[in-house]
Order: sequence, then C-alpha cells, then structure tokens
Amino acid sequence: MILTFSRRFILASQSPRRLKLLEQLGLHPEVIPSTLPEVYDDSLSIEENIKSLAELKAKSVSENIEDGIIVGADTVVVLDEEVLGKPADPAGAFKILRKLSGKMHRVITAFCVYSTPEERYFTDVETTRVFFKEQSDEEIKRYISTEQPFDKAGAYGIQDKSAVFVKKIEGSYENVMGFPLTLFYKAMTDPNNVKSLNLK
Repeated sequence: MILTFSRRFILASQSPRRLKLLEQLGLHPEVIPSTLPEVYDDSLSIEENIKSLAELKAKSVSENIEDGIIVGADTVVVLDEEVLGKPADPAGAFKILRKLSGKMHRVITAFCVYSTPEERYFTDVETTRVFFKEQSDEEIKRYISTEQPFDKAGAYGIQDKSAVFVKKIEGSYENVMGFPLTLFYKAMTDPNNVKSLNLK
C-alpha cells in the first residue's frame, strides 16, 4: 500500500528501522529527531507513559515546523512489569538477554501523529508478545560481540542475528522492529483522522 501526503512529513526519530518501515508505505519523511529526554512518570501505566512520550516527542519537533505532519514514537520491552531499556555496555546487554531467555516478554510501541499549525494529534499503542527460546551464555555472548544490541530496547533486534532467539510472536512483527505499521496505516486512512489532522 502507498500513502502520500502533499504536506511536509517529518519523523521525530533517528531510528533507521522506523524510517525503513515508513518507506515501505511509500513515505519518505524528513528525519528531525526529538532531543526530549525519556522520563517516565511512576504514577502512570507503561502504556500511558509511552503514549505521553510519543506525544511529547512529536510536539517538541512541531515547535520548529510551521506547517506539517510530525510522527513521534516510543518503544519499550517489558518483562513481567519491568521495562528493559537500551544497554549501555556488553555487561548490561548480557544481563538483559539472560533475563529474556526462555521467557515471554511484551514489546509495546506508541505513536503520535501531530498536525501543525492545527495543533491536533492522534495517538495509538500496540503490544506484541514475543517468546524467546532458552539461550546459552555462549550464544548471548556471540550476539553481543556483533555490537547490534546497543541501540535497541531489550538489547535485541528481531530483524538482525538475534532472530534465532525468537521461538514465536503473537501480534505485529513490525511493532517488534519499532513501529506498528498496520495500525499506523489504518490510522492514516481513517476518514475521521484525515479530516481532523488535514492529512492531504
């Protein structure tokens, strides 16, 4: 499917995976990453936190855009109720991947589509359940040696060499990559959103 917008279209993220996924829809957004710090509010649920962050990221980039459509997003990996972020070093990556071994975790992504100057926006969230097989310490160390875990929540990317860790998934594969493409396409073609956000 192809989406086209006559208005300026901006991705408020430096994630190459999100950019690649949007390009699958025929979109070629400008990339203007949000520099907003990712601060979580303990009084909110995980879903509420990432929806809020996606909105804040889109809004922060919109401040320098007179007329356009801005997409912000936030992805977390959750084991039980623990949010597993991006590892800072090999030891951190090993600790995260050892926790995930043989268990089911959730990948939750929120996105916000913000239209300026209308200052209107739409936000949604998707959850995918990912089941890992048991990994040996040696398997984990070999993966870490590729240096692929360090820019990814949960210390892995389902599209890279860690794909062999995944026994099965329930839900959107693209969501695990960092962006729920089908849900986004549905939102962008919903007549109510098209009218409200001036998606032309």
